[in-house]
Amino acid sequence: MPPAHPFDDDKLREECGIFGVTGVQDAATFVALGLHALQHRGQEAGGIVAHDPEQGFNSARRFGYVRDNFTSADIMETLPGPLAIGHVRYSTTGSKGQTAIRDVQPFFGEFSMGGAAIAHNGNITNANALRRELIERGSIFQSSSDSECIIHLMARSLQRNIPERMEDALRRVEGAFSVVAMTRTKLIGVRDPLGVRPLVLGRVGDGWCLSSETCALDIIGAEFIREIEPGEMVVITADKGVESHFPFRPQPSKFCIFEHVYFSRPDSILGGRSVYETREAIGRELAKESPAEADIVCPVPDSGTPAAIGYSLESGIPYAMGIIRNQYMGRTFIEPTEQIRNMGVRLKLNVNRALIRGKRVVLVDDSVVRGTTSRKIKEMILDAGAKEVHFRIASPPTAWPCFYGVDTPEREKLLAATMSEDEMVKHLAVDSLKFISLDGLYRAVGESQGRNKACPQYCDACFSGEYPVVPADKVEQGFKMRTAAE
Repeated sequence: MPPAHPFDDDKLREECGIFGVTGVQDAATFVALGLHALQHRGQEAGGIVAHDPEQGFNSARRFGYVRDNFTSADIMETLPGPLAIGHVRYSTTGSKGQTAIRDVQPFFGEFSMGGAAIAHNGNITNANALRRELIERGSIFQSSSDSECIIHLMARSLQRNIPERMEDALRRVEGAFSVVAMTRTKLIGVRDPLGVRPLVLGRVGDGWCLSSETCALDIIGAEFIREIEPGEMVVITADKGVESHFPFRPQPSKFCIFEHVYFSRPDSILGGRSVYETREAIGRELAKESPAEADIVCPVPDSGTPAAIGYSLESGIPYAMGIIRNQYMGRTFIEPTEQIRNMGVRLKLNVNRALIRGKRVVLVDDSVVRGTTSRKIKEMILDAGAKEVHFRIASPPTAWPCFYGVDTPEREKLLAATMSEDEMVKHLAVDSLKFISLDGLYRAVGESQGRNKACPQYCDACFSGEYPVVPADKVEQGFKMRTAAE
């Protein structure tokens, strides 16, 4: 499924969203609501697996939005039972842009001790090596997804029960994984030892739920209990409740800092902090580091809005909605001819000319990836009569690809990997361009002393090129890691 237009093609794509619930009637309905709240993490496809004591396991996997599929009574009636898990997908491995239905999670496997389903958010960095080994030993893969390796590793494990087999499998896996899984009676949640991707625990009535973000708990009226810790596995049953243990060797946490900047919804809580307040703090820090002589501060909607508010509050420059987003713009509704493609951003964003004309404008965005969108937005602002355009970016330059579950362009296609800041100013033809510093970003997320260079508190590989887990598959394919000179 190709991007709808250039605006979509110039953003880092959210990884995936996972949700699970147990101990409630019609659990799949709760999962569908949770996935709807997590739709921003994956819009390509979605799936739900449910278990009913009488009917056993049932699943439904569909392309497109949750609202277009899992609001159908005909589909939901096929998913009875008090236990269910679900997944919304944006492909980061496998057949990107050409997803087959077999790639859509959750994946299901039938083992000697019963069936199990698994939904995975993240990316397995040694998946190619694992797949080769498993195929040589007789495994038959059904999908192109790295996540299927986990099911095959579980099948080959000699452990006694499914949670133990999952532990055994995940010890072989490198990279990032937050997992929600289920058996006939258990809901299971696991985070990798570095805790790169998020996973939270909630209480809903007499039942329990697991989710990528707290905003999905709100939609079903669940109480946020806590985050699943890095390296933790929770097994939830009706009789024993939540049982927790730590099957992996402890390591310093490396949560993805870009979750704070862009991926998570602003109404979620991460690490005990409001995502919205963190993004506002990023804007304040940006204003301190990179002031501008301007008349108004405008966000590039919607992800730049909290940072723009923070920039305005700190700088004293009035905040204005200088760009209006068409909220009803989904995929391009006209056959994407070259003329329509050239309209690109204008199909989604429109300049508020009355506010912009004759003004010196600070435009606040969350990131610059390829730079194509930034350039088009700048042209729109100037066409509307702006006097000057100053870009302020609420993240450091994105100069390295992510291999932990985010769909990032190849390094040579990242603007910051091929140009200096001064060169980017000329390329984008703006009056000024400034990114928040890496230390400034760390301060904004609550690290008052900034980034610990000896042992960074977060995964910031997309900015620093310092990968907490060597991306073995990519290195094998020729990817060059950062050298000491860089």
